Amino acid sequence: MAYDGTAYAGFQIQPNAPTVQGELERVLAVICGEPVRITGAGRTDAGVHASGQVIDLRTTSGLAATELERGVNALLPEDIAISDLEPAEDAFHARFSATGRTYEYRIRNAPVRDPLWVRREHWHPGELAVPAMRAAAAQLVGRHDFAAFAAGESGERTVKRAEWTGEGNVLRFEIESDAFLRGMVRGIVGTLLWVGRGKLTVAGFAEVLAARDRGLAGPSAPAKGLCLVAVRYGDGERRRQDGNENWE
Repeated sequence: MAYDGTAYAGFQIQPNAPTVQGELERVLAVICGEPVRITGAGRTDAGVHASGQVIDLRTTSGLAATELERGVNALLPEDIAISDLEPAEDAFHARFSATGRTYEYRIRNAPVRDPLWVRREHWHPGELAVPAMRAAAAQLVGRHDFAAFAAGESGERTVKRAEWTGEGNVLRFEIESDAFLRGMVRGIVGTLLWVGRGKLTVAGFAEVLAARDRGLAGPSAPAKGLCLVAVRYGDGERRRQDGNENWE
């Protein structure tokens, strides 16, 4: 499933605040004729998007998957959509069965912002030393305690890939890990921007990572540039980007 997180206080349901889970459960209750609780593979924070989120649900409804998908999409707001729905084994759990997740962070490094992308990317007009940002990002690969970049928690995670790519004046940071601490990716990107601006050296970035002290790292990058693009189960990856969805 995919959603634009701009209008929501995150994925996970909250009292007195609109959430993606809340909208999905509201619509599913109508279509299925019973309360339905869902679980998401990634509990994205307020303002964060997803193009490859995976959820699971259980219902006694006799509707076929295609009917359920069509009905849910008809009632969901325009900024949320389910792209595929299929039966799963009883043991499947969207979150705990996942073996990896991939997030993308988009930065428009240009003198002028693009109004068509203003909800989906962070605009940074100043010059950035991208080679230094790439060198710093490479140090994230491996198993580390990422407390220096997380919001109020610590813990070891295994990062398989952390890469910057560029197309025109758009920079894309893609990071794949077995799991993420809360706020970890935005903390990493904010600190990598320090490296790009010359405020922190590549060696200094490594020292911040090793120190496990959030006070030494840069500010969190804005939520709107972040998107959950893929969730891995076993050897397969569920990915949806630019309207395409497939197993890789």
